[in-house]
Amino acid sequence: MPDSIAATSADEALLALLGRLDETGYDFVTPTPLTHQRVVRRPGMQEARSVRDVLGWSLPFRTGVLPDDQFEALAAAGVLAREGELWRSAVRVSRVRGLLFLHSAFPTDEEDSVFLGPDSYRFADFVAAEIADAAAAGRVVDIGGGAGVGALTAAARCRPQEALLTDVNRRALRFARLNAQHAGIPLAVREAEGLDGAPEGTDLILANPPYIVDPAGRTYRDGGELHGGEISLDWARAAIPKLAPGGRFLLYTGSAILVGGRDRLQEELRHAAEDAGAALAYRELDPDVFGEELDTAPYADVERIAVVGCVITKPR
Repeated sequence: MPDSIAATSADEALLALLGRLDETGYDFVTPTPLTHQRVVRRPGMQEARSVRDVLGWSLPFRTGVLPDDQFEALAAAGVLAREGELWRSAVRVSRVRGLLFLHSAFPTDEEDSVFLGPDSYRFADFVAAEIADAAAAGRVVDIGGGAGVGALTAAARCRPQEALLTDVNRRALRFARLNAQHAGIPLAVREAEGLDGAPEGTDLILANPPYIVDPAGRTYRDGGELHGGEISLDWARAAIPKLAPGGRFLLYTGSAILVGGRDRLQEELRHAAEDAGAALAYRELDPDVFGEELDTAPYADVERIAVVGCVITKPR
């Protein structure tokens, strides 16, 4: 596993912020970007009046809106930007299944944005449900784990001997490490693409890859070819050899259902599992998400985008 990373003063400030937010019962559920846009366009939402407005809705705020200790923590962490007489935070904080998570402020337009949204909540619920009755895992790996929602959800339930999160985004690795430290859950992080460098003989591999065709090519959103399913399929193929006998790969992703009802991603995942002699369980978790994408050229032959949960189990 990677060596531990020494905390900086900025890290300590963000940990202090998370601690104070937990003490005061802070809670925020991050919606979709479209919902976020609609809410902040409402009258009275041009300027923050509460902690949730600042750290949830990413609104600009005046000095005095935040308690002094929270303002000082954000300033010490270097995540405050001045906008005339106002300030704006470069981070958001959301709660998922009882845990607080640092992630990027809205809008998440930068290439290294750390995204957390409705998929994160569904992913966490999927992971929790799949490991509800499972025995404790020796080793857990979360591929492209972002802010750490999957890894921390799993680790909180099965308390593995080792937990590793990989990502190509250094900002995501930092936030995941801090989120884990605040939660008191041991988690190693590694900068890597997919399963590069991940250990063999892993009991549980988790993945919530991007699954939308994104013209901007943003890493956290663009799923590649196969109508956005390419990364999901690639990670599944890479994960199976890394599993210990009896180990499982939990994949939460989206699948573009073609006109006529064909699910090509399911077909390809089934072939990958069969070729490896592994078992596959596959089900739709939400039949229709990101409907606005159907107006774009890459989805001209698609009738809906479904969220799916896939479990691949390696034989013992």
